[in-house]
Amino acid sequence: MGCCSSASSAAQSSKREWKPLEDRSCTDIPWLLLFILFCIGMGFICGFSIATGAAARLVSGYDSYGNICGQKNTKLEAIPNSGMDHTQRKYVFFLDPCNLDLINRKIKSVALCVAACPRQELKTLSDVQKFAEINGSALCSYNLKPSEYTTSPKSSVLCPKLPVPASAPIPFFHRCAPVNISCYAKFAEALITFVSDNSVLHRLISGVMTSKEIILGLCLLSLVLSMILMVIIRYISRVLVWILTILVILGSLGGTGVLWWLYAKQRRSPKETVTPEQLQIAEDNLRALLIYAISATVFTVILFLIMLVMRKRVALTIALFHVAGKVFIHLPLLVFQPFWTFFALVLFWVYWIMTLLFLGTTGSPVQNEQGFVEFKISGPLQYMWWYHVVGLIWISEFILACQQMTVAGAVVTYYFTRDKRNLPFTPILASVNRLIRYHLGTVAKGSFIITLVKIPRMILMYIHSQLKGKENACARCVLKSCICCLWCLEKCLNYLNQNAYTATAINSTNFCTSAKDAFVILVENALRVATINTVGDFMLFLGKVLIVCSTGLAGIMLLNYQQDYTVWVLPLIIVCLFAFLVAHCFLSIYEMVVDVLFLCFAIDTKYNDGSPGREFYMDKVLMEFVENSRKAMKEAGKGGVADARELKPMIK
Repeated sequence: MGCCSSASSAAQSSKREWKPLEDRSCTDIPWLLLFILFCIGMGFICGFSIATGAAARLVSGYDSYGNICGQKNTKLEAIPNSGMDHTQRKYVFFLDPCNLDLINRKIKSVALCVAACPRQELKTLSDVQKFAEINGSALCSYNLKPSEYTTSPKSSVLCPKLPVPASAPIPFFHRCAPVNISCYAKFAEALITFVSDNSVLHRLISGVMTSKEIILGLCLLSLVLSMILMVIIRYISRVLVWILTILVILGSLGGTGVLWWLYAKQRRSPKETVTPEQLQIAEDNLRALLIYAISATVFTVILFLIMLVMRKRVALTIALFHVAGKVFIHLPLLVFQPFWTFFALVLFWVYWIMTLLFLGTTGSPVQNEQGFVEFKISGPLQYMWWYHVVGLIWISEFILACQQMTVAGAVVTYYFTRDKRNLPFTPILASVNRLIRYHLGTVAKGSFIITLVKIPRMILMYIHSQLKGKENACARCVLKSCICCLWCLEKCLNYLNQNAYTATAINSTNFCTSAKDAFVILVENALRVATINTVGDFMLFLGKVLIVCSTGLAGIMLLNYQQDYTVWVLPLIIVCLFAFLVAHCFLSIYEMVVDVLFLCFAIDTKYNDGSPGREFYMDKVLMEFVENSRKAMKEAGKGGVADARELKPMIK
């Protein structure tokens, strides 16, 4: 990492001068060492689960007697049918694969090692016997020969539940999984315990499966719309605010009108020629349309009132969007930051899930009440999964914080470089380099603070879910209040952390010093935070609303006119949630750039006055934005003495 020196001693005085992009030194080294040690512990858990044989049991699978499929096994004491040679039997087959135990998260069925999975449905024991004779794959218990399948009185217990569903091996995991989705529908039905009418759930799942092509197409549409909006923000930021405002208002009015029109049309449609099941589906769709129409009407009215209140400040946001758009022109790789972060998160989540699966199959063999084998960890090692869960939160937050620090470092470099021709060839990569060399400790500390808030909130949410229906009204109110307070604290810390990373990128101070400096700057500019940052975030929110409304409207038209009678409430919800998630991932980068620019501007105006030797770093467009903002605040009677002086940007 190179030579490092503490920067905290130089940052104690509130009167110190900020020196942007100078005096680089490593920050929060102890926290970086702690994070590295924690990651080593995560690696130990993964290595332990693999070394204890969990990897072979997870990948190859094992039967109910502790034998690993596809290899020779060692005899286990007092366990019948253990120690068998399964070299030719490479797949795990469950006698009743749909018998799920949701509490213990496992299949309540006898598992056997078989040579092949039944690719076609076997309706009778004769079919099971024929399958064993042709394929050499015995689907009944090891104690029963294939010739006895149709004659033995024990066949009903030792053979699979009839009919045996068609199944196929899961890639890389050698388990025979049913091809028919009805088994998974029952699983989802068991998960959603609040659904009293099972037929409703069946229709919802049927609607999702029937509309899966439409759902995928609409998700792709939301991705394309988000990328188009990013391009629009980059090149036509001056007119974007007005375009977004008009389109959102028109889209809300149009969407509301379409919903009411569809509701009126379906209400008048004849119902004499449909079956009772189709009539029930039509009534569900009509009820859903009414709920959607009322919700859209309320949303449109609220949105219109907000736009009326904020109409005078929309013009101020245009200049801010223009400056942020110039940042994206100089730093085009910022657009791809969500992809890299998402890719890193997916890689880590895959590793975390694989390790969790390893942990689920590690330990020593223990015979349960039914005489079958389970693998359990005893002693202190059985609490390793708690460590693993903390690792999920901390490392995920660490990856997100790395993105925030990378974006902050790149935007800070752009802002405090007077001559933009002297920018690094790739400011994003230069920011990543500074992050790795100097600020990983700061990122580790900031993400750990968020983790400390997330864990108690998750524990309280788990307690609340477990006590649902059992606690009294007072306890329920206290739990919900604590969860809400922790959620608000988490959001505030996230915002403060982001600004602390910006302060660290500017002056290379440790996390606590940067957080304190950022907090002071934000408090000193509270009015500007309210009038600039909030309005900008609101316009970006309108962009998200535009993408969700466009995708949702397309979904309504496509799902409403498909030929099959299916309930499309759940598919539409899935599409809208995905559209909002995609739009949020893209526009959050833009929102982050706006926040970083604002903090840089606040620091610039605090420590520079435009005089020789203390010239401003900001460009002329941002200065015009400040002048317009000051005029608006003066008109509202909120102007201060500090804002009365004329701010002149340095001529570039």
